[in-house]
Amino acid sequence: MEVQIPAAKVSLQGTLTLPDNPLGVVAFAHGSGSSRHSPRNRYVAEVLHQHRIATLLFDLLTPREDQTYATRFDIALLTERLLAALAWLAGNEETKGVTIGCFGASTGAAAALQAAAKHPGVAAVVSRGGRPDLAGPQALTLVRAPTLLIVGGRDDVVIDLNRQAYDLLGCEKKLEIVPGATHLFEEPGTLESAAEHAARWFEMHFQGTRK
Repeated sequence: MEVQIPAAKVSLQGTLTLPDNPLGVVAFAHGSGSSRHSPRNRYVAEVLHQHRIATLLFDLLTPREDQTYATRFDIALLTERLLAALAWLAGNEETKGVTIGCFGASTGAAAALQAAAKHPGVAAVVSRGGRPDLAGPQALTLVRAPTLLIVGGRDDVVIDLNRQAYDLLGCEKKLEIVPGATHLFEEPGTLESAAEHAARWFEMHFQGTRK
């Protein structure tokens, strides 16, 4: 279903998908220059639905904001928007009380980790081809949500940046390197592999929160 998420002075467009009796709900933070229509994130969301996990894909920026290159890399602003989405999920009648997770791609991974550092209700975080290093050392050391970093095996620079961020995380954590994948996971079978890793991570940690 299409939804509107209030965030300070703007309203953000989103798509909320709810399987029956969901284990949890995952808010997606897309990368720079992308949107809620990202085909890769939409594919990952579809895999999560098969694991009874609800998803919220939403635009972190308004169309006008997205025209400014610098705004796409404003991690503080992206984090603020993601936190607004988490607050909306907590207050929304259909997702109230449902365990929350965050999935970030590219710069969205930094926003997901900063949000997790600030929001104690985040139960799990997954980064795909992300830039967790952009969250900054202070935020990384404050993250308590179990965090999975997924990186392509041929994405050399980003692997190094993920390893640096991984070392700073003090939470339960895992670094999953997908063989043969480049930054966008465009090689056959690589996005499928990343999506399954993400689904299993959320499933495991969401089930642990259910009474």
